[in-house]
Amino acid sequence: MITKHNDLFHLTTRNSSYVIHQSNFLQNLYWGGKIHGEDLSYFVKQRSHSSFDANINLERDEYHFWNSYSYLESCLKVNYADTRKLDMVYLEHSIETVNKDMERLTFRFKNSYSDLYVNLIYEVYEEYDMISRRAEIQNEGEEVILENLRSASVSLPKLDQYRVKYLTGKWAGESQMNDHYLTTGAFAIQSRSGNTGPHYNPSFALDNGSADETSGEVWFGLLGYSSNWQIIFEKTIYNNVKITGGISNFDFSYRLRKGESISTPVMTFGYSSAGYGQMSRKLHSFEVDHIFPRRKLGRVLYNSWEATLFDVRVDSQKELAKRAAQIGVELFVIDDGWFGQRHSDRAGLGDWYVNKEKFPKGLGELIDYVKSLGMDFGIWVEPEAVNPDSDLYRAHPDWIYRFKDQEPLQARNQYTLNISKKEVKEFILEFMTDLLSKHQDITFVKWDMNKSLTDVSCGDTAQDKELWYKHAEALYEIWATLRQKFPHVDFEVCSGGGARIDLGILQYADQCWPSDNTDAYERLFIQEGFSYFYAPRIMTAWVTDASSHTPNKYERPYSYRFHSSMMGGLGIGANISKFSDEVLAEFKKYIELYKEIRETVQYGKLYRLSSVRESTLHAVEYISQDDQDVLVFAFRQGYQFGKEMPNLKLQGLDPEALYQLEGEEKQLHGSTLMRVGLETDLSGDFDSRLLRLKRIH
Repeated sequence: MITKHNDLFHLTTRNSSYVIHQSNFLQNLYWGGKIHGEDLSYFVKQRSHSSFDANINLERDEYHFWNSYSYLESCLKVNYADTRKLDMVYLEHSIETVNKDMERLTFRFKNSYSDLYVNLIYEVYEEYDMISRRAEIQNEGEEVILENLRSASVSLPKLDQYRVKYLTGKWAGESQMNDHYLTTGAFAIQSRSGNTGPHYNPSFALDNGSADETSGEVWFGLLGYSSNWQIIFEKTIYNNVKITGGISNFDFSYRLRKGESISTPVMTFGYSSAGYGQMSRKLHSFEVDHIFPRRKLGRVLYNSWEATLFDVRVDSQKELAKRAAQIGVELFVIDDGWFGQRHSDRAGLGDWYVNKEKFPKGLGELIDYVKSLGMDFGIWVEPEAVNPDSDLYRAHPDWIYRFKDQEPLQARNQYTLNISKKEVKEFILEFMTDLLSKHQDITFVKWDMNKSLTDVSCGDTAQDKELWYKHAEALYEIWATLRQKFPHVDFEVCSGGGARIDLGILQYADQCWPSDNTDAYERLFIQEGFSYFYAPRIMTAWVTDASSHTPNKYERPYSYRFHSSMMGGLGIGANISKFSDEVLAEFKKYIELYKEIRETVQYGKLYRLSSVRESTLHAVEYISQDDQDVLVFAFRQGYQFGKEMPNLKLQGLDPEALYQLEGEEKQLHGSTLMRVGLETDLSGDFDSRLLRLKRIH
């Protein structure tokens, strides 16, 4: 709910309040647990320290227009032909009800000496305790160059100390949780790769250092953007903490001509009064209902990459498909190597025609066979890159990012296409439309992106710094167009593993690939970090073989591998052609089990009971939306003689209700399960168990 009392705007959700004072700028007065916002009128006063300091109230500015009066991180900084100063004047506001879940508040400002307008847009999701922020810049006057273009600033209450939780990572080690205590100064997380990036994820949470899974106040946020981004946590000498996020100003500027406008990415904020577990459940619910493109159960898939690598031939794929169908797979996906002269990663990328040697009768032969086995068909593409050794590059060397008269950087033997070029974007849309129109039984696309943007130039230095932004906009436009044309197709986003996971691309993607690391134990760390900010519905997890490079690394029991992968969207990536009937029967058993529980896993409420980062016992609980079914995945990493595993104390149950553990006759009250807990009976290294409980009454 959004209400106005004199010059105070009170943004109210079910459990939180966000209060803004409007004068010649917008000042944050409060963000936290629910209050009577009108009471804060007394708090509106001029604050100063000395004649040597700027207005201290500006430290809590909701959107700082750079004008030389304040030295904090700015949201909007511009460059006219004769001045760089902004003098933004408040014009008006509007409040509207968009739908049953969301209200919108818009503040409109105008530059006093030019026709440059800024709309600051707040969208309040009352039932989810979430507020989203973005800005729209409209130019009706002389040309202006934007140098900073951020989505929002938000201020925290004054705490004794501030701890930031955020995700870092690298290839095969994404989504690792980190803690950082703020000191006076600025701390930033960011990407400069032209992609969301694996090194930092645009998500964060703050507390006073004492919040845990079940208690304590937590303020959190996510930025939805798939190019260069930055989130800055700034603590001033006056103990104000300001979080500013949006497009990175690294190598960025944008020329806004008369009649043009530009929008920032959306930054979404939320508040939890009961720790990080409640934070995650709020986010998961919000993402499922308002971010993800649709609500449907993720299919059990098989991907043939590890079985055949680039040697994707119709006969071997048929044999794999036959075995995949026998174990209950619902979606058969062929990976890299089906197109052009693609026999390794050195050639063929960009030549999106079916290889006639591998598929003499075209893809239709394999697709029809897969369909006859009762499975759906999916395919891998990497449209944003090209090999130098390809027909596409030989025909269009000007389609890639490159500095004039300089050899561009190769990575993975490929260049990145400049998809902001009209002809390149049309080429991608044309070949994807052709592929999906000719083969209407393709119902899944794995969209990969394995090279960061380098040599970002189009031959015009005046436009070069706009390309980072334009690449992301072109990407979103392509995905939106394809989703509209082919609504029956699910899209998975992948980028060298988990380098493109954010709320921007997830508006279009049905699922994501969080890491190329499929070791069942190491995945527990990745999946735990992922679960803090992103719903398990979209997290694909494969059961795979031991690695040929490190043959002992993946030697976990199949039960352990399946239990690890069943905590998201289950996939099989192992080379099932070499497995015995006995092993395949075990796979089938676990796949059947997953189909029974997947709705609770994908759409239930998640509780992290014991962290893999802190204990040899790792456990995650899921409760179905109707509160009738309870699942607990428990993992033991290491065995110590004589050391018993602690009981697992469950969460989120009805204290007075009775629950029955599958396979046992006894019934226990929710209060007993939450305060005394369950024995896991785990023993030995890499033991695991799935506990299923049913609410009786």
